[in-house]
Amino acid sequence: MSIRAGILGATGYTGAELLRLLSGHPGVSLEWLTSEKFAGRKIDEVFPHLRGFSDLECRSISGLKDLGKVDVAFSCLPHGSSMHFTARLLEAGVRVIDFSADFRFRNPAIYERLFGSTHKYKTLIDEAVYGIPEIFRDEIRNSRLLANPGCFATGVILGLYPLISEGLVDVGSIAADAKAGASGGGRAPSLPHHFPESNENVRVNISASDSQGPEMEEVLSLFSQTDIGISFMSHTLSINRGILTTIYSVLKDKVAPEYISGIYEEYYGGEPFVRLYASDKYPGIKDVRYSNVCGIGFRLKQDRLIAVAALDNLVKGASGQAVQNMNIMFGFEETQSLGGSGIYP
Repeated sequence: MSIRAGILGATGYTGAELLRLLSGHPGVSLEWLTSEKFAGRKIDEVFPHLRGFSDLECRSISGLKDLGKVDVAFSCLPHGSSMHFTARLLEAGVRVIDFSADFRFRNPAIYERLFGSTHKYKTLIDEAVYGIPEIFRDEIRNSRLLANPGCFATGVILGLYPLISEGLVDVGSIAADAKAGASGGGRAPSLPHHFPESNENVRVNISASDSQGPEMEEVLSLFSQTDIGISFMSHTLSINRGILTTIYSVLKDKVAPEYISGIYEEYYGGEPFVRLYASDKYPGIKDVRYSNVCGIGFRLKQDRLIAVAALDNLVKGASGQAVQNMNIMFGFEETQSLGGSGIYP
């Protein structure tokens, strides 16, 4: 089986990672790429590491209708603009995997409050599927509009989902603290990314904290008997990529560490991209960089549970998860082109 794919906004960091992963996928033929900044230039000129893997020319999105028929399109466009092109692609019969937040929220009022603009395609929200395969695999299989999750939300949701589903956690007690690489802020130059500003520094990322906190709350509330509130804060480190998130919660009842290990094993034991650690053992960013793996460890002290989740923000937190979702949607082996380990050191 072979499918045709296109990428909107292919010259950001998530686009580059998507190209790296898809160029090695035997079931995917890349048909077109768009980039406004680099329109008319070959992609291997923009990203020299792709030389010998792809020489497609970047096209302007203004000519979307003339780009050619594809089976799936990945939209790496910003929040607010992605929805317009997603709607056009859906009308043309293309299945879409959207990297923006435009279709992540079931309640459009939350989106409009967070991003300060009216959602123009509310009729599409109900059919959008939130793309964490370990939780929504059955829904993903038949979806035509896939909302690829946020990178911070992915780690927190995977770390908490089994505990919330089993009713173990006091949902008013949850706090999460995430440290992430600078690539999470995107490729466009800005003062916070200027080397003297960012090097040897840790700074608060308010934008991600404000937008992805409500995202993880809405998703996890689906598995709780009440709405969940999470005190979430993210920080940017002077490293290129990776996220380490520490999640604090209070259990309703005291249990043994072996019981928590058993719950995680029950939910994730057969998952190809979740690595579970024993009690008091924790993943690090270097354990998962360049892989589609999310590592999860925990510490239990009386009724206080501290879970630790590590993932690569550009792979499991973005492009790798998108390819995993595509594999499910089109009936490929779920691990296709994603089976490599992380790169160490």
